Amino acid sequence: MTTAPEHMRDHWYWRPGWDFGRRFYTWHLTFDGQADIHRFAAAYRTVLAPLGGLDLIPDQWLHLTMQGIGFVGEVDRQNALDIAKAARARLAGIPAFDVTLENPVVDPEAILAPVQPAAAVRAVRDAIRAAIGDVLPEVPERADGFTPHVSVGYSNSTGPAAPFAAALADTAIEPAHGRITQAELIVIHRDHRMYEWESLATVPLG
Repeated sequence: MTTAPEHMRDHWYWRPGWDFGRRFYTWHLTFDGQADIHRFAAAYRTVLAPLGGLDLIPDQWLHLTMQGIGFVGEVDRQNALDIAKAARARLAGIPAFDVTLENPVVDPEAILAPVQPAAAVRAVRDAIRAAIGDVLPEVPERADGFTPHVSVGYSNSTGPAAPFAAALADTAIEPAHGRITQAELIVIHRDHRMYEWESLATVPLG
């Protein structure tokens, strides 16, 4: 997340390796049953919907992206399950913790709500990366540059960013509070202009 951009761009272009029907092993923190997170997201959906240009994320698919592993068919399923087993041992040493979401910001491809405390989320990600390293010869994705956030909507077109920034600046919504008790290994796709997934393994924190 950086300073407000001047222009939005379509989030849904096909990134390298992606195509319709492809599936990907990745780790997320998800928010099933977290009513205050859902309240917060719903309030911002109401604010942003009249502007158009966004695919707003329903409660079911709210998530905090953590760490990818690789595409189905390129990463062996058993390796993915072994990573979950390794993560179970590592995450047992990290206590559950509370998070706060507030004041979404405009990114060129999304509206993002920063998550605090960032250090606690990074500790979970570091443990997951270590678990991947226990199984695979190389851990994908960069260790640095990770900024914990929850997206409330993805840009689906090009255009000025100013209307979104103005709408957010004129909105005062109470911060949301949630609790992180587990991490989830999922099989994700983006066939319908939304990140949708099936759970492969749920790993509790200590």
